[in-house]
Amino acid sequence: MFGPELQIIIVTVIFLGLLTAGMAVPFAIAVPAVIYLLMQGGFTALNGLGLMSWGSMNSFALTAVPLFMFMADILSVSGLSNRIYNGLAKLVAPLPGGLLQTNIAGCAIFASVSGSSVATAASIGGVALPQLTGRSYNRALAAGSLAAGGTLGILIPPSFPMIIYGTFTETSVPKLFIAGVVPGLLMTALFMLYIGVHAKLVPSVAPREQGARNLHEVLRAIADVAPFFVLIAGTLGGLYFGVVTTTEAAVIGCFLSILLGAVFGDLTLKRLIEAMHSTVNFTGNILFLIFSAYVFSYAISFAGIGEKVTEFIVGMKLNTIEFYLVLFALFTVLGCLIESLGMIVITVPLLFPILGRYGIDPILFGVILVIYVELGQISPPIGINLFVIQSIWDGKLKEVVLGTIPFHLIMFVVLMLVILWPELALWLPQHMSGR
Repeated sequence: MFGPELQIIIVTVIFLGLLTAGMAVPFAIAVPAVIYLLMQGGFTALNGLGLMSWGSMNSFALTAVPLFMFMADILSVSGLSNRIYNGLAKLVAPLPGGLLQTNIAGCAIFASVSGSSVATAASIGGVALPQLTGRSYNRALAAGSLAAGGTLGILIPPSFPMIIYGTFTETSVPKLFIAGVVPGLLMTALFMLYIGVHAKLVPSVAPREQGARNLHEVLRAIADVAPFFVLIAGTLGGLYFGVVTTTEAAVIGCFLSILLGAVFGDLTLKRLIEAMHSTVNFTGNILFLIFSAYVFSYAISFAGIGEKVTEFIVGMKLNTIEFYLVLFALFTVLGCLIESLGMIVITVPLLFPILGRYGIDPILFGVILVIYVELGQISPPIGINLFVIQSIWDGKLKEVVLGTIPFHLIMFVVLMLVILWPELALWLPQHMSGR
């Protein structure tokens, strides 16, 4: 009834229309996909959905998603996120930029046990913002540092987007995790360097903080931070040396979180149940999004869209750098329309088959993809971290957006460094033990 080009236009309009109308992203992806299947082959095109549903969601790697989320929720409800921030404030705040430096360092450490940028931004932001506003820090820079620092939650392992990317592409999730370590630490260092230079040039943005006054306070601050390093060593250490799988590492992380929350935090049975409720809600949302993405992937595969997109892009005769620049433009636009996981589940089925033509390592592309997504998370008007920070303080969204602009530029620098020197991401995975 409709030509192929018109079908794609109709489905795209429906997708954008549903997003604009405020429909939840999983429905906005699944509904156009089903409509597209009906256009392609009528009701018989739906016959494969049952087998596709079982085959796609019956994935051992996906079991790590709720486990890592449960670990982050335990840390939040037990008050350990407060403890890490207060400990870091004693150790890091004396640097130029004061508590702004603590924001970035706190986000980096919490990111290494959370897997979620939203959880990272909300946990550290909830502790930091009252102190920042009460001590007359520059409002835009304070909000921007937390929104941008929160994005480290999906680059520094564990990372939910990397789990989803690995599931879709059958790429090693442990290697993806380890590949994100060096770029994540590099981005953390550049964030802190920028804040330090900015505070030196414009001292009014951040008051000077005293930090630890004696050896006793230094030791106490180290003790506040130490539980997190135990947790990091217990999860990522086992992955790097090939002792455990991703899911097993997540189980170890949950066990250690409960133990540390009970010993060093305020974890009670009631709060543990509260963490379980939060995890169930999050898991339901994210797994439904993944299922919708598989429906979308099945639809474009049924129609042969993947092959056509590959032929079109290859026909443009782009070199590798030009290909990355096209992706940068694509994800910049998508970042203004759809949240992070939605970007991954929509683009990966289309882009992954093209990587072989450009000789791009799938693990390297996973890291680059996450950096693209990070940029989208602080891009107005949909960037979710902007709303997370704006929702937990008394500022305007405009202030949060303005505060993230310098961090946008730093992320772009890290992106270019990873593209030009792939070893930044690939050296550690190449030297990790296999399992």
